[in-house]
Amino acid sequence: MKDFAAIDFETANRERTSVCSVGIVIVRDGAVADSFYRLIHPYPNYYNRFCTEVHGLCSRDTEEAPSFPDVWAEIAPRLEGLPLVAHNSPFDEGCLKAVFSHYGMPYPDYPFHCTLRAARRMLKGLPNYQLHTVSQVCGYDLLNHHHALADAEACARIALKIL
Repeated sequence: MKDFAAIDFETANRERTSVCSVGIVIVRDGAVADSFYRLIHPYPNYYNRFCTEVHGLCSRDTEEAPSFPDVWAEIAPRLEGLPLVAHNSPFDEGCLKAVFSHYGMPYPDYPFHCTLRAARRMLKGLPNYQLHTVSQVCGYDLLNHHHALADAEACARIALKIL
């Protein structure tokens, strides 16, 4: 696969609608062509301790951020005609569908591919298949794990190697 968009969401709490940041890396002809990162005002608008400990974001980071529909209006034209790729795609696809539903937005039925599932099939014998482990095996050093753009970049690099 040479044309796709790698996507990663971070959430404020355990609700899939609580996306608080998104990272997207656009790949065209096998090369990174564009990237996009935005903070998002989450719904529901509260952060649990676990999520904040994972990604470092808190309510003060997103209190002035735009809502998901405004952010997606910037993103959607960049994704036109591209399949989406995520590491553990059921999570990211679930978040995307949940926020579309919450805001009453028609879901465009994006095709999703999962680098986690592909890595489990193709890269035997790894100690685990977490994003940072798989990205390292694929030659990408993920330095800022759980930052949505860094994770999307790692996912894109994995996809270019194994999808």
